[in-house]
Amino acid sequence: MRIFGLGTPELILILVVFLLFFGKDKLPELAKSIGKSFNALKSGFKDAKDEIEADTASKSTSDKKDSSRK
Repeated sequence: MRIFGLGTPELILILVVFLLFFGKDKLPELAKSIGKSFNALKSGFKDAKDEIEADTASKSTSDKKDSSRK
């Protein structure tokens, strides 16, 4: 199993370092806050994508109207 080019031993080592650094009581809280951050980031990207698509659609509609007037 490879995630971001890291194998299982490397991922286990990173998990152990996090466990030593933050402690077993803080890890669930840390994971929860990271998950919330990723969800907010994902939502922000989706909103930006929707806005760009809506802007592009409105531009193409206005371009069609302008060309029909000529």
